Amino acid sequence: MEQSATLDIETLKITQEQFMLASQSVHLQRPGCDAVYPVGLYGWRKRCLYFFLLLLLVTMIVNLALTVWIIKVMHFSVDSLLVLGSEKNVTLNARNNQGQLTGQLTLGPDAVEAQCQRLEVRSKDGGRLLFTANEEEVIMTTEKFTVTGSEGAVFGHSVETPLIQARASEELKLESPTRTLTMEAPRGVEVSAPKGPLKVSGRKDLQLESTEGEILLDANTIQLSSLPLGVYTLSPNQASQEQAVYEVCVCPSGKIYLSPAETSSTCQAMSNICLWS
Repeated sequence: MEQSATLDIETLKITQEQFMLASQSVHLQRPGCDAVYPVGLYGWRKRCLYFFLLLLLVTMIVNLALTVWIIKVMHFSVDSLLVLGSEKNVTLNARNNQGQLTGQLTLGPDAVEAQCQRLEVRSKDGGRLLFTANEEEVIMTTEKFTVTGSEGAVFGHSVETPLIQARASEELKLESPTRTLTMEAPRGVEVSAPKGPLKVSGRKDLQLESTEGEILLDANTIQLSSLPLGVYTLSPNQASQEQAVYEVCVCPSGKIYLSPAETSSTCQAMSNICLWS
């Protein structure tokens, strides 16, 4: 009995040793089983992450505060206008795809300057062109062009226009204070006043000249006032009568004077006026 029990114990030990060896061999044949490591940030890495998150939050708060301050200072609102202010000037630039300057608008304390190839001003709806300017010409397409200055409009050179018209119940005045006033047209110049008188006056000479045509005065009554009267010795029968009819005489120089009318012309006898002209 003792011997069999000893054998059983030895057999049990052998079996345990074989089991342990078999277990070790199983562990050796499975190298893919890795060790388990903890997941996450620890130590200084975790503290740096928290610091950067806090810095990002502070930056966002500062940006938001600056944005609100700029909106308040610049008066940005859906109900108010856009106001740009500067102590010197405000300049707006336009550039092309290559970065070259194509247009510039400068609002300064003394003037507003625009530098561009073409300046256009359109109507409220944007469809009608009212004013355009470039290097060659300036065009205004409005129905009326009004100058309200006390001195009127001053033009340095010639003016080309199909019509010059004054407002209703106002006078139209073309004046050259120190030089001549010239109106030229290849097919003639017409000055008319269909509903009122037409007055042409000058401080010195008023010259009507026609090189190839005639000067026509067409009216029911033509009056030449302030003409000098020629001296003519009346006959004794006419001396007591008042002279009512006169003859218009013209000197070689072009001067016009009046002479008492007779049965024949008396202009030749009034040569004394022509001598002093």
